[in-house]
Order: sequence, then C-alpha cells, then structure tokens
Amino acid sequence: MIELPVIPSEQQRNRTAGTKRPDWLRVKLPIGPEYAKVRKLVDEHKLHTICESGNCPNMGECWGAGTATFMILGNICTRSCTFCAVATGRPNEYDTDEPRRVAEAIVLMKVKHAVITSVNRDELKDRGAEIWYQTVRLIKEASPATTIETLIPDTKGNWEALERMISAGQEVVSHNMETVERLYRRVRPQARYERSLEQIRRTKEYGQRTKSGIMLGLGETHDEVFKAMDDLAENGLDVLTLGQYLQPTRMHHEVIEWIHPETFAMYKEEGLKRGLKYVESGPLVRSSYHAEKHVNV
Repeated sequence: MIELPVIPSEQQRNRTAGTKRPDWLRVKLPIGPEYAKVRKLVDEHKLHTICESGNCPNMGECWGAGTATFMILGNICTRSCTFCAVATGRPNEYDTDEPRRVAEAIVLMKVKHAVITSVNRDELKDRGAEIWYQTVRLIKEASPATTIETLIPDTKGNWEALERMISAGQEVVSHNMETVERLYRRVRPQARYERSLEQIRRTKEYGQRTKSGIMLGLGETHDEVFKAMDDLAENGLDVLTLGQYLQPTRMHHEVIEWIHPETFAMYKEEGLKRGLKYVESGPLVRSSYHAEKHVNV
C-alpha cells in the first residue's frame, strides 16, 4: 500500500510556491556544439519550436542530442490558456511551404524521432489539419526511418479534421489534457475536459498509439489526479507524462505547489496500476521528454 504524501493547505501551498525553485528544478544552460548546430538550422529555416516558445527546461538536453520539437502553423495561438507562454492573438495566414521546410530540417539534423506540435488555429475551418497531414507525409517521404509523434491541439469536435491530422503515418498521436477536470475553466477556458477525452478515445479507435500530458502544481489534489488517470485509461490512453508546472510570467497562472520527486514517483506507480502502459513522471518532464521511448510501448 502506498502512503500518500500529505497535501498542504491552500495557504501553505501558496507560501511554498512563493519561494525560489527547489534544487530538483534547476537545469544547466543550453550549450555545446550540437545545440549550436540545431539553433542555426532552426533559425536558417525560419522554423518555430515549442522548445523556445514554451520555455522548456529540457531544451539544452534535447537540442544537445540533436533533437527538437517543431511547432507548425505559426507561433500565435487563438486560445488564451493561463499556463502557456505562447502568444495569443489573431494568427497570420499560414505558410503552405512550411511542411517542406520542416522535412528538410529534419533530414539535415539527422533526426531519428521527431515531435511535431502546433498552436490552436480555431479560426481555420479544418483547424490546420491539411498542414498537419502534409507535414507528416513529407517527413516520411524525405526521411522514411524517422519516427514521428504529433502533439495535436483540440479540434473542437471537428472529427473530420482529427482524422485528417492523424492519418499520415505518424507512430504516436498525443493530445494533452494539461490539468484535472476541476481546474479546466481557469487553466484552459476555451477547452472542455470531456471533449479532450473524446478526442483521445477517437484517436485510439482509429488505431493510433495515444499519449497525453498533465501539469502538476496548479492546485490539484491526489484524488483528482487519480480520477484523470482513470478517465484516460478508460478512453484508451497508452502513454501519460506528468511534470511540474512552471509559471512563464507573472501574468500567468501561479504555481500553487512544488511537487516533490517522491510524489512524482508515487503517481507513476499509480498510473501503471490503473492500466496505463507507460508513465513518464518527474519534475522536469514535458510532453516530448524521452518521446523516442514512447513509440513501441
């Protein structure tokens, strides 16, 4: 039987979160020749990466290994999620040549496993599905040995768009829940918990390997995390990532609690007990962290 860590009161958690980051969240600055090489390629090909836009703490480690998570369909999102560092606004016209440039960059970088994500494009009738499809197709044509994970946005119930997004031959399809059900209105005001679950279920029914991620430290309880795990398992999720939420700016949702590594270990064990095939759980874990391990689970 697992002894659950005691959840502090809201007042205690706010006091804890107001202190400096704990030692287990400190990371090295990105340096090294491989990191510099990837940075140059991204700049030369005018590509957007969520590594930069999302202020990912693992950027140095991942880019140092010669990998990156590419963000397509621009860098302005139609959503206003309170956790996200990506700019919100009215996006520009999307670039129809972007799929070719992403494929070329992946060949030049000799990427073995690529993660592709995007902003939300709610103003587009197909939610950007055609650009998604063409990006994956061209990567597969240019680099057949490269495996691909697509971290796709909420299609707002446009299931035809969803099918187009996930039918180009990628190995993993991810859609992040981001938080527990009770916090959706505050954290993801334009999303719906049940709709995201349905998107994952439909993806699984299509025959894809499914993946999702949840941030911790936003004020959730153990029971709420357990319920999210149960809901995801019931809707066909294969892989779950759990990581510490980090506040991008003072204008974003505050960090309510720094989650201890032992608690992350407990959540990993609980997720596996609940039927999830693979759980990546730790303070610095992000959606694409160790993504190459999620292809064959």
